[in-house]
Amino acid sequence: MLQACLNGGRARQDAARVPLTPDELASDARAVRAAGAQTLHVHPRNAEGRESLAPDDVAAALDRIREAVPGMPVGIGTGAWIAPGKRARHAHIERWTTLPDYVSINLNEEDAPEVMDIMTARGIGIEAGVWSVADAERLLSLPERPALLRILVEMQDIAAEPALAEADEVIRLLGDGAAGTPILLHGLDRSAWACIADAAARGCDTRIGYEDVLVMPDGSPAPDNAALVAAAASIMAQGRLRA
Repeated sequence: MLQACLNGGRARQDAARVPLTPDELASDARAVRAAGAQTLHVHPRNAEGRESLAPDDVAAALDRIREAVPGMPVGIGTGAWIAPGKRARHAHIERWTTLPDYVSINLNEEDAPEVMDIMTARGIGIEAGVWSVADAERLLSLPERPALLRILVEMQDIAAEPALAEADEVIRLLGDGAAGTPILLHGLDRSAWACIADAAARGCDTRIGYEDVLVMPDGSPAPDNAALVAAAASIMAQGRLRA
């Protein structure tokens, strides 16, 4: 499975075509679906373009995306940095009137188990975000681990070699303790394309988009999310042929 992560916390200064408004997200959703993406991950924005979990902002983004790409699963980020931040954002999440198909929850955030409980109670799927061996160990040690849609093995903006070494250790640990849960491996900036190739070789799911990287595999600026998805889809197809 190839997921498109359309914007994250990126701004216009990062890339001119980062989608921020509901209409822009909808347009990119159509384009990345045509380029080979099966699912979406977005960060809704408010009227000022800042990341938001407010019910109206979430509803506006999800409704417009679903009009554009009916049936395409769409999830959102729940990062603790999103205003009003940390546990204060729970009030926004609990008041959502339009629900995403799933959310990503970072295991390095103190309130991750609480956010998981909120999502489970609301029937929303959970992608567990694991950035490190420590995060994987925390996930596996949760006394009441929720049902997970998938585990995101998320390597950070570091060189390819240490990123892949960390990913290998995390995936082996998860294989011992969370066997059967799908794994989506991806990276950020310097590690992004190496993780795409590694995911293809492993037969894992992966994701790509402006949230994760601003350049194409050859280092040239990515013109848009669809170009990134098309490049990743090609790498994934080559991995399947070699398997």
